Amino acid sequence: METIKFIDLFAGIGGIRCGFENAFRKAGYRTECVLTSEIKSYAVKVLKANHPDEIVSGDITKIKASDIEDFDFLLAGFPCQAFSYAGKRLGFTDTRGTMFFEVERILREKRPYGFILENVEGLVTHDRANPKDKIGRTFTTILQKLDELGYRVSWRVLNSKNFGLAQERKRIYIVGTLNAQVSLDYFMSKFSKIGDILETGKPTETSTFIKLLLAHYTPEQLNGKSIKDKRGGSDNIHSWDIELKGSVSKEQKILLDKMFKERRKKKWAAEFGIRWMDGMPLTLKQISTFFVHPDLYNMLEDLVSKGYLKKEHPKKIVVKHTELGDQESREQDETLPLGYNIVAGKLSFEISKILSPSGIAPTMVAMDMKKNYVVDGDGLRPLTFREGLRLFGYPEDFKFPIENTHDGYDLLGNTVAVPVIQAVAERLEKEFTKHKGEDYYEEGYLRASV
Repeated sequence: METIKFIDLFAGIGGIRCGFENAFRKAGYRTECVLTSEIKSYAVKVLKANHPDEIVSGDITKIKASDIEDFDFLLAGFPCQAFSYAGKRLGFTDTRGTMFFEVERILREKRPYGFILENVEGLVTHDRANPKDKIGRTFTTILQKLDELGYRVSWRVLNSKNFGLAQERKRIYIVGTLNAQVSLDYFMSKFSKIGDILETGKPTETSTFIKLLLAHYTPEQLNGKSIKDKRGGSDNIHSWDIELKGSVSKEQKILLDKMFKERRKKKWAAEFGIRWMDGMPLTLKQISTFFVHPDLYNMLEDLVSKGYLKKEHPKKIVVKHTELGDQESREQDETLPLGYNIVAGKLSFEISKILSPSGIAPTMVAMDMKKNYVVDGDGLRPLTFREGLRLFGYPEDFKFPIENTHDGYDLLGNTVAVPVIQAVAERLEKEFTKHKGEDYYEEGYLRASV
């Protein structure tokens, strides 16, 4: 049996490796990881539990390429915070963004046959010169670097929900080889739902927030509901619907429901002569145009005192000149009249969404994974680690010896969709098998498995 050697950079808990090995073993190859690099201590704990006979190396920036055994494939989920919509999106101006250049360094010096890279969807359009450009300058730079190294590169944004996972998760997958372009088109679709990954009879949680939810809704009614105050819809619960911050009259609920819709209209910004923003504070006079009540002022003040509303000035745009260019921000304009605005946002409550067994999960990220709950019997609870692993397609025998909830969710929120990696790796394997008899010595490539 032929052995395929690979290295796993920014390994996390080994998700890219898992999908890659599944694909090549399925094709009849033996696989051997000759280097695993990861700096997060609790990720290393998971890696060692699943690969006890291997050594996990630390910071890749401190590892010389010449010290790495020859290998056939490089795998890397290089840090994505620099390009993520959830972060500041500083790209190559952020030191985490420059981790791609560690990938480039090793590809240049070691010349493996191919690679698989994974990153957030935001990498594609990061730092666009023009809003209509399909890709930004950051990703253009990455593709140019890979091309200069002689690799034929393919890339696609793929969604895990189309690969049998009950999660909406779009990520970019970048694949390259020295002699063939790997097609990333027309994958066979497969679907699943949250109910397919749930355990039952697990301990539920009790808190004031949960008690209020269950006092106003049955567990079945909560399935699929989101809890946030800045948006609406039939699948949304607001803090005032469960009287989280104090009693709310029927009329006040109607007022709040109207306000969170009205505050998004552009006409209010025009009245102030400022650029529109999503969620304008509205004055008493403006509110009285869509909600007429003889005691409106006192109703609003009562909601302010309880914390459902806050008083603030409309915000103006302030431009600051920095080394990175002009940066826009919003600041309250005290020359404009005070208004009333909704207080709480999407992640302001201990639960942001209760997942429906018949639906799929939103994109699971570390910062809010712990806020996604499920119904279990007559109660509510967060996802178990095993359910989290299933959402990303890890095998049932995958070991996850993490006790700390924060660390566990951090690892899961930053891992990869294993079945998507496997599908991509299967395409890569086919090209490798087709061309493995060819000689690449003139191009500086030496088969590690020879």
